[in-house]
Amino acid sequence: RVATAPAGCRQAIVWRNVVLMGLLHLGAVYALSLVPRAQLLTLLWAYFCFLMSALGVTAGAHRLWSHRSYKAKLPLRIFLATANSMAFQNDIYEWSRDHRVHHKYSETDADPHNARRGFFFAHIGWLFMRKHRDVIEKGRKLDFTDLLDDPVVRFQRKYYKSSVVLMCFVIPTFVPWYVWGESLWNAYFLASILRYTISLNVAWLVNSAAHMYGNRPYDKYISPRQNTLVTVGAIGEGFHNYHHTFPFDYSASELGLKFNPTTWFIDFMFWLGLVTDRRQVPKEVIQSRKERTGDGSA
Repeated sequence: RVATAPAGCRQAIVWRNVVLMGLLHLGAVYALSLVPRAQLLTLLWAYFCFLMSALGVTAGAHRLWSHRSYKAKLPLRIFLATANSMAFQNDIYEWSRDHRVHHKYSETDADPHNARRGFFFAHIGWLFMRKHRDVIEKGRKLDFTDLLDDPVVRFQRKYYKSSVVLMCFVIPTFVPWYVWGESLWNAYFLASILRYTISLNVAWLVNSAAHMYGNRPYDKYISPRQNTLVTVGAIGEGFHNYHHTFPFDYSASELGLKFNPTTWFIDFMFWLGLVTDRRQVPKEVIQSRKERTGDGSA
């Protein structure tokens, strides 16, 4: 959890976070040496856990709770909250609160991961420092009551620490060991530590790389870009110029032949009857915006 800075103080380094993130990444580097000795099922399980945790952020905290771009019935909200705990990127309320502030005050001192402060700060450095006071002050002016009106969000927030231990570390480690006899050592470092570290960095690339590298076909006057590599890694979250131009579109991209697994998941849930009210931007509005403010790249 990101610490907050007292009013009037410079952003101090949170050394606890620096040490913990350093140890986590060292553990992930070590875990790479275990890959050749692990069972194939363990590697597939680690990737499955990566996908589940990613959906907990992309389809859950991001598109559902932050932007209200679609409505989800209770069973799906419970699943997404559980997957979000596996992601361990702060609870839904805190993640969504910071993300709304990020959109409202993008690339100012009130943006929690202001990309104008450089790639490192936008990627991970913001977690190493106490929040800028503008983030706190501007955040207090926004209304987040809709988040706490959701009992699923309240429940996850109340039991967040326990759910993270269970979903991010215990279950990913236990399943390979118990079901197909993987060593606890391999299971822990591959399905928990390595998978978690990769999922964090993929999510952070949306804040860093997707604000710096790529084209801007929808709005050339803002920094967020369309970044293919981020799209692939973050299962559809790299269409960032589109997303910041049309933040309430459930697809976070133009519909069509786009690599967007998160949208595919939401559409599948719609087919199952668990999703309603998918919000979309009309094609003519998109085309008009391209012609008016785009960079001509699409």
